[in-house]
Amino acid sequence: MVSISSNLVARRTFLAGTAAASIMALPGCQSVGGFSMVEAIRRLLDISAKNAFARLTAPGGFWDNEVARFDLPELFGASGPLKLLLTSSAFRQGLQKQLNVVAEKGAERAAPLVYDAVSKISIPDAIGIVRGGSTAATSYLRGQMGRGLIDAMVPGLSDALRVSGDPVLGKAIKALSGVDLGQMAGSIATRADNSIWSQIGVEEGAIRAHPEVTKDPLLIGVFKVL
Repeated sequence: MVSISSNLVARRTFLAGTAAASIMALPGCQSVGGFSMVEAIRRLLDISAKNAFARLTAPGGFWDNEVARFDLPELFGASGPLKLLLTSSAFRQGLQKQLNVVAEKGAERAAPLVYDAVSKISIPDAIGIVRGGSTAATSYLRGQMGRGLIDAMVPGLSDALRVSGDPVLGKAIKALSGVDLGQMAGSIATRADNSIWSQIGVEEGAIRAHPEVTKDPLLIGVFKVL
């Protein structure tokens, strides 16, 4: 026996899909009968970002993630005593892992900024984003935020570098004489920024491909018709 609530969800999904199809047929139209394509993009970005940060801020969120894991920033392999230390593959891998671990603290700082930006974002061409590629919404949001995440992550990453008790990271920091923690944090933040947006993009693509997993009638209605 089908419950009333199940019937209601099914009806809402049908209506959302019908409205979405109507909107798709009207170039430049952002809404029909109160159905907001801008709201659909906001929900898409909100869920994508929350899924991404849930992964990235978990233990091993960067290092254990093929999408987010990053190589040594150029600053950490440039020259001097550190370059000699990096001739050891064990040391190099250990340092790479620790920098990816440090990046988790940056992601914690970045998350609320992304959520806030999503809630306030202005989307003049929602139809274009809906019809765009699998990461169209993520690319748009990243363009709107610019270097915002990098700048926000630097203080947290500096603190993480300062208090880290990892011996490999400690040797690397000591070997980078003449380079302050802010510069080091900035180089990590740049790599972490790329990883964050890549992960959000992956989550967006997954939702576009299978919107039903969100259980959101609006997203199902919009992306199931594409």
